[in-house]
Amino acid sequence: MTTIHDVARAAGVSISTVSYALSGKRSIAETTRRRVTDAASRLGYQPHAGARMMAGTRTQIFAVTAPLRHDTYAPAHMAFVLAVATAARRHDYDILLLTEDEATKGLSRVASSRLVDGVIVLDVSAHDERVDLVRSLGLPTVLVGIPDDTTDLACVDLDFEAAVRLAVDRLTALGHRRIAHIGHPQEIYDRGSNFPLRVRTEFGSYTGGLGLEAVFVTSETDGASVRATVKALLDADEPPTALLLHAQESVQAGVLGYLAERGISVPRDLSVISVGSTFDTSRFEPALDVIPLVATATCDVAVDLLIDSLPFPPTPRVQYVAPEYRSFDSVAPPP
Repeated sequence: MTTIHDVARAAGVSISTVSYALSGKRSIAETTRRRVTDAASRLGYQPHAGARMMAGTRTQIFAVTAPLRHDTYAPAHMAFVLAVATAARRHDYDILLLTEDEATKGLSRVASSRLVDGVIVLDVSAHDERVDLVRSLGLPTVLVGIPDDTTDLACVDLDFEAAVRLAVDRLTALGHRRIAHIGHPQEIYDRGSNFPLRVRTEFGSYTGGLGLEAVFVTSETDGASVRATVKALLDADEPPTALLLHAQESVQAGVLGYLAERGISVPRDLSVISVGSTFDTSRFEPALDVIPLVATATCDVAVDLLIDSLPFPPTPRVQYVAPEYRSFDSVAPPP
């Protein structure tokens, strides 16, 4: 199916120029308009139904595709759904939530039936089956997350790579040379969840470039697995002096619980930083320094991009939200 991106390439203009030429929303040069309409005709481009509607007859609904998998961390998942819904309401939009098999089948159905004006894609995988679908549908779409192939896509996400560097720099500035990264269950990485993979990759690359002794380990979410993971790290010949945690809340709480059992003080004996967390780490005992993943920070940007582009797809881009370090005194120089 021909998309607005194809027309823009064929006409040698930007997507916004195609939008203006076909919608008449702004005055453009007649030669440019003719070049766009000729390209659209030659390629057989048919704008999405929403693009042919006047603003007053839009559906005022966005589809939010957010598949619920058996390993989905529900609190974080729903925080993003709520953030999209709240941002949409500020623009007088409601959301239609598509989950599980509805994430693909439902998306095709709502597109063909003109139920929605645009789409927000959540929980993006590195090789996400929904990416090719939203490209072919031609619906205005913004992804919260970054797949491996971002061609013709508008994506918004926390800059997880910068977050990792921020955490590692904080530790190395204090003198740490041995750092362990405790991540999600292996299954999360195997299915290609984009942000855990990005954190793991950047941690290995950045610490390697700095010549640090760094190790990455996964942990299941049950208490026994968490204890076994931390025990193996602490009992190594050269144990880490700092931990970087990128895991769900119960896992991070379990890490701190086991450290307390072992009589290991944070940060006197071991520094700990939580990266990309959606929960309040100040409630832990002890509270943890954190580089948070704030759902509203990314979802507000995503919804605004979608609103500003209507009735056409937004200009392709990858827009990063800068990370912020919040200190709760859980890091110190190594003992």
